[in-house]
Amino acid sequence: MSTREVVEELLRRIGDGDSERIAEMYVEHSDWKLDWPEAEHGRAATPWIRHRATRADAAAHFRQIAEHHVPEEAGTVIERVLVDGDDAVVLGEIRQTARSTGRAYRSRFALHLTVEDGLVTRHHIYEDSLAVAQAFDRP
Repeated sequence: MSTREVVEELLRRIGDGDSERIAEMYVEHSDWKLDWPEAEHGRAATPWIRHRATRADAAAHFRQIAEHHVPEEAGTVIERVLVDGDDAVVLGEIRQTARSTGRAYRSRFALHLTVEDGLVTRHHIYEDSLAVAQAFDRP
């Protein structure tokens, strides 16, 4: 599969929400980073926000996102997928509602993926961390 085909399949699986099938798209040990202030990683309200390293971590990431959001009030708009060799950048906007507070938020994002031998080896996400954090903060 080409880089574009792998990325499109990954995005389909993310849209379907099956964390185990999503994780199958990653190598066993990947380079996974979230561009958030390090002090905010792993907070109780947002446990999915932390660096990952394994395929099992990838599955846990998507499970935790689902557990902490209201699925009926979620949506993602993919605006563009740019591909250059093994690298792809996905640009778009996430719309979610925090389950714990009921607050809705929108977050623009850029997802940098690297694909080798049909699997994702790099997953670096850049998003509006302030919007996410504010949605989960208790008044």
